[in-house]
Amino acid sequence: MALLHQFKIEDGQVSYRSRFLSSDCYKANTESKRIMVSEFGTVAMPDPCKNFFQRFLSRFELPSKKQFPTDNTSVSFVQYKGDYYTSTETNFMHKINPETLEATEKVDWSKFIAVNGATAHPHTDPDGTTYNMGNSYTAKGAFYNIICVPPEKHCSADTLEGAKVICSIPSADSKRPSYYHSFAMTENHVVFIEQPIKMDLLKVVTSKLMGKAISDAVYWDPTHDTIFHIINKHTGELSQVQYHTAPLSTFHQINAFEEDGFLVMDMCCSDDGQAINNYMVHNLRQSGEALDQVYNTMCRVFPRRFVLPLHVNSETPCGENLNSRPLSTATAIKSDTNRVDCTHENLHGDELYEYGGLEFPQINYAKYNTHPYRYYYGCGFRHLVGDSLIKMDLQGKKMKVWEQPGFYPSEPVYVPTPDATEEDEGVILSVVVTPNEDKGTFLLVLDAKTFEELGRAEVPVNIPYGFHGTFNSTA
Repeated sequence: MALLHQFKIEDGQVSYRSRFLSSDCYKANTESKRIMVSEFGTVAMPDPCKNFFQRFLSRFELPSKKQFPTDNTSVSFVQYKGDYYTSTETNFMHKINPETLEATEKVDWSKFIAVNGATAHPHTDPDGTTYNMGNSYTAKGAFYNIICVPPEKHCSADTLEGAKVICSIPSADSKRPSYYHSFAMTENHVVFIEQPIKMDLLKVVTSKLMGKAISDAVYWDPTHDTIFHIINKHTGELSQVQYHTAPLSTFHQINAFEEDGFLVMDMCCSDDGQAINNYMVHNLRQSGEALDQVYNTMCRVFPRRFVLPLHVNSETPCGENLNSRPLSTATAIKSDTNRVDCTHENLHGDELYEYGGLEFPQINYAKYNTHPYRYYYGCGFRHLVGDSLIKMDLQGKKMKVWEQPGFYPSEPVYVPTPDATEEDEGVILSVVVTPNEDKGTFLLVLDAKTFEELGRAEVPVNIPYGFHGTFNSTA
């Protein structure tokens, strides 16, 4: 269940609090003292008071509002119109009081626009306009929708008022659309990455009947290319040019920007999309050799750059590399009227292989998102969860590392120094757990420039490993 954490730094002191999200899902599970609402990888437990025949018949019951879809928004903190929400990938969010961590409002995307959910990784323009993506399933098929939420707030009850779908992209296979966790955005474009991680919609809707988790309906199909779809943010127009690359999976993008007629997109990728089903509780509970065996089956994730030429037309020559950016090894070759085939450039040196790749990337988002940048930060993955913090300098692809044996840091959160003039002038925050030490969790603070440790705020409680967080300045 979603467990919210808060570290409050004030006057040289750090206080900590946590609170379970008071979702309908949490309440139903708590009241019944068992899992009542199925999650992505978790099947609702049958009532132990029922006999076998009654349990079997319960599979045919229509789900109640408390059962489907889940409002257990456990993935990320996001902002819309200046307010904080917890989100996942269903159609629900919860508005959160950042001081008390109390949920003050349950928000349903489908009451504002025709989508069945939205990602937990929206992007925000400097003026506060927020973009996201959400699927819709209709009689005409499955669609990937680009969502725009305006920055204005007219009253306290208009959370998503004014939200609109600016572009709908039909899935090539209406019964098996692609799964996506996030998307890329530049100053003028949104990039939807259609990857060959597929969702069998028939299996999704019959999962309760079959006693299966939704994750059983998600599968990797490397017979399909990965396709980059480019949408103009201002007009909603979908480019007729499709940019193809080899099958890959991606969960998080680092940054994307436009320069000299190219759209440069940096993201964390692997060549296998089956890792999504490795993060099951029975795997995470393994230890020693058994845990190593699970990890060794996973494809490593590494940062890559793709360079997409924006001005491709009938006069653009076929068969030659259109990427003219100096020192870039990425390629983009027009192979048909509206098709460009791409290969990537590695955004790292050989040293990163020693750390098992990199995920949970972060940048100085406020100043450098959608703009050329130099530094990014992330977690190294020599285990199922991050076991090091990494700073990468794109000039020379050199890296700095923070690590200690037995310590597992969460996603690095970049906080700029007030009035900073340099891109890496600030600190990195990360919550570090020590599973082999009781109550050994602490908030780590690193100098973002030198990557040297500045301090720790130790917490005398056990905190589970977390993924996404954010920094909120009250100054």
